[in-house]
Amino acid sequence: MAINLTSGRGGRRRRGRGRAAPLSDMNVTPLVDVMLVLLIIFMVTAPMLTAGVPIDLPDSKAEALKEEPHAITISMDELGRVFLDSQELAPGELGDRLSAVVRDAGARLPLVTLRADRHLDYGKVIAVMGELNAAGFKSIALVTNGSVEAP
Repeated sequence: MAINLTSGRGGRRRRGRGRAAPLSDMNVTPLVDVMLVLLIIFMVTAPMLTAGVPIDLPDSKAEALKEEPHAITISMDELGRVFLDSQELAPGELGDRLSAVVRDAGARLPLVTLRADRHLDYGKVIAVMGELNAAGFKSIALVTNGSVEAP
């Protein structure tokens, strides 16, 4: 970026009929506009990327938890299928997978979030919570939709 600090006299002489020299500065306004639009797009889509299994969550007045980088998500759809993160598990496979997570984690267990469909039988949710407890996970976060008009 160059700036001409000389006055009209004694400096460079202009050619032509008094036209100013063309500006060679870069216009960054379109670049900033594009970057802001991309930032908004990423801010809107990033929360959608964490939930891989579509589930109809129940409503609640509870405040949102802070996300932790070392968290695992267990999802249950309305048919009762169980997913670890976004991978579907066969019936009875959850206990083995959880024990492998505990073995790999060492002393510090990751946060477990449980996402269960609102139309799912309560007994199936409790059975999965029992599997989590048996594997050593004593703190389980239940995920809901935030709503002011929840019962």
